[in-house]
Amino acid sequence: MPRVIVDCAIYQDGCRTEGPADFSDALDQARLTGGSFLWIGLHEPTEKEFELVTSEFGLHPLAVEDALTAHQRPKLEIYDDSLFLVLKPVQYEEKAGTVTAGELMVFVGDSFVVTVRHGEANPLSTVRERLEETPDVLQHGPTAVMYAVADAVVDHYLDVADALHEDLDGLETEVFAPDGGGGQNTAGRIYAFKREVLEFRRATGPLAEPMTRLAGAGVPFVHEGSRPFFRDVSDHLTRVNEHVEGLDRLLSDILSAHLAQMGVRQNDDMRKISAWAAMAAVPTLIAGIYGMNFTHMWELRQPWGYPAALGLMAGVIALLYRMFKRRGWL
Repeated sequence: MPRVIVDCAIYQDGCRTEGPADFSDALDQARLTGGSFLWIGLHEPTEKEFELVTSEFGLHPLAVEDALTAHQRPKLEIYDDSLFLVLKPVQYEEKAGTVTAGELMVFVGDSFVVTVRHGEANPLSTVRERLEETPDVLQHGPTAVMYAVADAVVDHYLDVADALHEDLDGLETEVFAPDGGGGQNTAGRIYAFKREVLEFRRATGPLAEPMTRLAGAGVPFVHEGSRPFFRDVSDHLTRVNEHVEGLDRLLSDILSAHLAQMGVRQNDDMRKISAWAAMAAVPTLIAGIYGMNFTHMWELRQPWGYPAALGLMAGVIALLYRMFKRRGWL
């Protein structure tokens, strides 16, 4: 268990207090002391490592299965003895242009909070420190931790959305450049960017409903004073989702514009090829006729026949070139 336990502490009246090293004894102490709760943080526990936590805290087996399996959508589950919240913190690697989502599960009971983290995205490193600096928030009990974790995740969503929008501006500039990003697999880059936005959307979209429920009445284990904080998180999440919707629509428009540009460019290329082919057909036709070697052909025995044929070729080609140039084909 020491391998997976990130931190374990008892909080009384909003302040961190010294408690037993064993979390089972610490839980008993928190339950016996009024206004106290235990917060234990775990990182990628195995089923065997999580068995003791499950039995001591009385966690629901379905929630435990979700916490161990991971790969869950953001959701809020209400059980008899606890709440179970699933969050998906994200990281954006600007150099690689990839969005990576982790998973964060929060169990909240009458006198305990258990956080289970999967993946490298870790918003909890500073959450505990910030909460310990604001005891008036921690006084709201275990739901204060749930609020702070959700707030940290959603605030980072805003940062990721801004970074994505900044990179999208660069991609948009490239697409609408004079060359339209030709020869650089621009369509593939747009599609790849769209996939990253979709990955981001999978983390932000489903979280709206749990935040709305936590901000309302009727959810057990939620302190009355915590609801305004959850409403604030819900408002921020709404902004994030609107931002993501805008990114997705803008990407679709950019992709459509790029494909239209490619179609226009291909039409221009086909017109140029057709124009050059038409000009090449004239000397081919005339040379082909004179190459049939008939005895009785016009101008075969004329001294000016050969230059006249060359002049005819040059004249027709010049006429075609001028006509195609005037029409914008060349």
